[in-house]
Amino acid sequence: MSEPVGIDSCDLKLVDPDRVRAVQASLPTSDVVQELADVFGLLGDPNRLRLLAILLEAGELCVCDLAAAAGMAESTTSHALRLLRAHQVVKVRRAGRMMHYSLRDGHVRMLLDVALEHVRHSDGGDPVVVR
Repeated sequence: MSEPVGIDSCDLKLVDPDRVRAVQASLPTSDVVQELADVFGLLGDPNRLRLLAILLEAGELCVCDLAAAAGMAESTTSHALRLLRAHQVVKVRRAGRMMHYSLRDGHVRMLLDVALEHVRHSDGGDPVVVR
């Protein structure tokens, strides 16, 4: 008995080989894809995402103010920020003993803005409140 053909399957194994080769040639390297997956994995954690949303709004905050704004322990906040810093999502500025964090650059800001807009749009336009 033959398997039924699904809606997403093709009768031919390769319809447009030139286009497939062109797409393959333009794909990022495996290392870049892995790094991107790591960043998106970091963004999948609600606490880290909450911290990023706070930084998106505030610009720059010290660890204690970030922890207070997020309703998190300072140790949990510091750990999350270390991970985000290691993956170049946030940057740190030292002022004496205080560490002030902000989003790394405009790319991170744009990524968060677009993601929030996507969620707002797919949710019928109601604002998303990060708690």
